[in-house]
Amino acid sequence: MTTLSKGANLPVGAASVRAVLGWAAGPGVPDVDASALLLAGGGRVRSDGDFVFYNQPQHASGAVRHLGKRPGADTLAVELDALEPDIERVLLCASADGGTFGYVPGLHLLLLDAVSGAEVAHFPIEAGPETALVGGELYRRAGVWKFRAVGQGYASGLAGLATDYGITVDDPPPAPAPALAPTPAPAPTAPGPVPAPTPPPAPAPAPTARTARPAESAEAVVHLVKGEEWLPEDMRGRLSLRKEQVAVSLRKAGAPDLTARVVLVLDASGSMSTLYARGTVARVVERMAAVAAQLDDDGEMQAWTFATNPARLPDLALGELPEWLRLHVRVGQMSVFGRKKPPKGLLPGQVDMRQVGFQNEEQKVIAEVRAFVRAHPVPAPTLVLFFSDGGVYRNAEIERELREAVEEPVFWQFVGLGRAGFGVLERFDTLPGRRVDNVGFFAVDDIDRIPDAELYDRLLSEFPSWIRAARQAGILR
Repeated sequence: MTTLSKGANLPVGAASVRAVLGWAAGPGVPDVDASALLLAGGGRVRSDGDFVFYNQPQHASGAVRHLGKRPGADTLAVELDALEPDIERVLLCASADGGTFGYVPGLHLLLLDAVSGAEVAHFPIEAGPETALVGGELYRRAGVWKFRAVGQGYASGLAGLATDYGITVDDPPPAPAPALAPTPAPAPTAPGPVPAPTPPPAPAPAPTARTARPAESAEAVVHLVKGEEWLPEDMRGRLSLRKEQVAVSLRKAGAPDLTARVVLVLDASGSMSTLYARGTVARVVERMAAVAAQLDDDGEMQAWTFATNPARLPDLALGELPEWLRLHVRVGQMSVFGRKKPPKGLLPGQVDMRQVGFQNEEQKVIAEVRAFVRAHPVPAPTLVLFFSDGGVYRNAEIERELREAVEEPVFWQFVGLGRAGFGVLERFDTLPGRRVDNVGFFAVDDIDRIPDAELYDRLLSEFPSWIRAARQAGILR
């Protein structure tokens, strides 16, 4: 069995699997239910029949079934070979009844080979004020099924989770007013153990599902940014849709009004050459511009590139995006002769990429971004979006920088491009000795094939939780 951290994935060789949602049941622990959403292209259900839960325990194809619950476990069966060809993902979800997941100890998702009973993957899930979450997903890539540990929480409950993937829920009828009764006299105080905290009220019961109208999926304010009107029409259209999706992802995470300074860091080491040459990095930058446009008051991003050495790039203003991509999205170079003069043809503002170099030294750019944040304080927290294709080997130095950064108003979201080794970055979610978890990490095989909805959900899933923890710890005001 493989124990996965949040964001990790692995191939699934079994044709039939069982997903067991487990927890430690006991007095005062909320009841937990498993459910599944079958998603087609665009990351949405096709109809209400693609929602399998306790009120609808079997998909029409028979490929996904809710097998039932016993104390501390609820199980879903998924016949991967029986899924219809247009189903690309199966989300394995959970909802809590009678409190939030913060009151559910030992929450985990276990994936089993349904035929042999062998354990395929184990994902320990950390959650807090949410009443629904996506624990993991089964997804199809190049004809091969894989499993990813997700751990995305929803403060809006199962109804909110389902709505965001294309389900509309009927409002439950209002509860009848309670009958008036005399207020009972307080019980006399007696010595004894301190009672456990009372869980918050249970969320409204999940209603019957029906298909949502697309326009209802993103009820959030989209920010307009100066310079947006100067963009080419096709780029402006993509930006508008992506800002809406960022707003939806923030609403899912219970932080619809969040503002932040956004910093972009791009790996320019030699192994990234192919991703630069085929335009992948430029497309990543365009997608991240939508995050800055929605989160940052001025819609600008500070940006760095790095390999052997870090280099700060000119700030990315939204109206200058096409030219910025042309001038500054460039891979590093092997510096053989170490010339001090810039090469001929270097345009104003461009970095001499020979000085940036060729190998991976993440700790240097992390230190430089930290110094910038200290020298330029702002009221809002800072979100660093850090893209790398791996090859991490300065583990001790990187860990030291990020441990020291725990007390700073910065959340570091690392995104791994491809399958190379990411070293300590993959282990930060479980590293002890920090007051708050200030680092998020996930890796993708091919980021161009990840829909915007999925990418923004994963980018922004941990940032709001860190903000709440950092405020409680006094790191943020």
